[in-house]
Amino acid sequence: MAKDKAQGAPRIDIGIDDRAREEIGAGLARLLADTYTLYLKTHNFHWNVTGPMFNTLHLMFEAQYNELALAVDLIAERIRALGFPAPGSYRQYAELSSISEETGVPPAEEMIRQLVQGQEAVVRTARSIFPVVDKAHDESTADLLTQRMQLHEKTAWMLRSLLA
Repeated sequence: MAKDKAQGAPRIDIGIDDRAREEIGAGLARLLADTYTLYLKTHNFHWNVTGPMFNTLHLMFEAQYNELALAVDLIAERIRALGFPAPGSYRQYAELSSISEETGVPPAEEMIRQLVQGQEAVVRTARSIFPVVDKAHDESTADLLTQRMQLHEKTAWMLRSLLA
């Protein structure tokens, strides 16, 4: 595949100019990093949650991390369809993610708070990509972002409901 020497973007003719594809790919890389970091945190909390709501949270976190595992594949494949390599290492995710790791085992209520924050962070990251996506008329990415935002907003609401 030939590369555009001025911008470093691979030559792909899908009706989105190279610069826009590159910006969208970079935004999706951040979304992938946030999603993967949230996946890892949710899986960690699934394994380590304790307390009176153990069974409820254990099962809820499992459903959430399974959904996130599917999402990372969709996001990475969209990055590839735009012609760029998808980030795939812990180092890359740590550099790109807006979500912090949890290396300890917080109480269940704190786990829920952190997951709410993580869900909201993913929504903000997805929303931040929209201006370039809209300008480029990239409906495929817009559809992916809209679906991700709807799911994360709903999941954040459900988690927040546990804290009421």
